Amino acid sequence: MSKTILITGSSTGIGKATAQHFHDKGWNVIATMRTPEKEEDLTELDNVLVTKLDVLDLDSIDQSLRKGIEAFGTIDVLVNNAGYGAYGPLEAFPRENIIRQFNTNVIGLLDVTRAILSHFRSNQSGVIINISSIGGQMTFPLGSLYHGTKFAVEGISESLSFEAGQIGVKVKIVEPGMIATDFAGRSFDFQINPEMTEYQNITNTFAQAMGGDSAPQASPASLVAEVIYEAATDDSTKLRYLAGEDAHQYIGARQTVGDEAFIQNMKNQFGL
Repeated sequence: MSKTILITGSSTGIGKATAQHFHDKGWNVIATMRTPEKEEDLTELDNVLVTKLDVLDLDSIDQSLRKGIEAFGTIDVLVNNAGYGAYGPLEAFPRENIIRQFNTNVIGLLDVTRAILSHFRSNQSGVIINISSIGGQMTFPLGSLYHGTKFAVEGISESLSFEAGQIGVKVKIVEPGMIATDFAGRSFDFQINPEMTEYQNITNTFAQAMGGDSAPQASPASLVAEVIYEAATDDSTKLRYLAGEDAHQYIGARQTVGDEAFIQNMKNQFGL
C-alpha cells in the first residue's frame, strides 16, 4: 500500500519539487497551498490531491487534513515547508511584519503539527519533517527576524522529538543552504528605511554580497526534495539533515572554528 505525505507550501520551490519527487517514487501526495486554484502542474498527476492550506488559517488546516485522510485513508509524513524570509534592520520593520514572520514560520508550523498529532498518535507512527535552514544554526546580517524563526524551529523540533517518540513518531529537521527558488522574490520581505542612514552601509553590502558574483552558489530545489525523501524513508532517529554543498561548508566551518572566528569571517565576507 502506498504511503501518503502532506506538504505545506507546495505551489513553488522546495514544496513543489518535493511533491513531484514523492509522486515519482509512488507515494500519494497531499500538496497544499494558499491558492490551489492557480496550480496547473500538480493537478495533472495521479494520486496527488491539491488542496488549500494557509498556515495562518486554522480552518484550512483542519479541512486539508480531513480531505487528505478521506482521499488516501491515512497520512504517514508531514512536511512543514511553508515560510518566507524577512530581512532588514530590525528598527525598520513595522510590528505587523514582525508578527507575520513569526506567525508564518513558527506559529503556523506549530498549528499544522498540533493538528496532525492525534492522527499520528492513533496510528502509533508518523514522520514530521520541518524545513529549517542553515539559518537555524548560523546567521547572516540583517536576518534577526528570519533567523529568529529558524532557530525557533530547531528548538521546537529537537524538543518535540522526545515526546513524539512516545507515540511512535519521528521528528526530522532539513537544513537547506542557498536554494534556487523564488525565495528572494515572492517569499522575501526586505525592509529598509532611507531615513535611517546609519544602516545604509550594511544594507548595501548585504545586497551586493547576496546578489553579486560572490553570492553563495544556489542548489536546485530538487536536491532538497531528495534529502527530504531520505529523511522520510531512512527509518532512523537522525534529527538533522543538511541540503546543499554550501550548507555543509557553512555548518562545518561553524563547528570547526568556533563562534568568534566564524562571526569575524562573516563580517569580512560582507565587508563589515
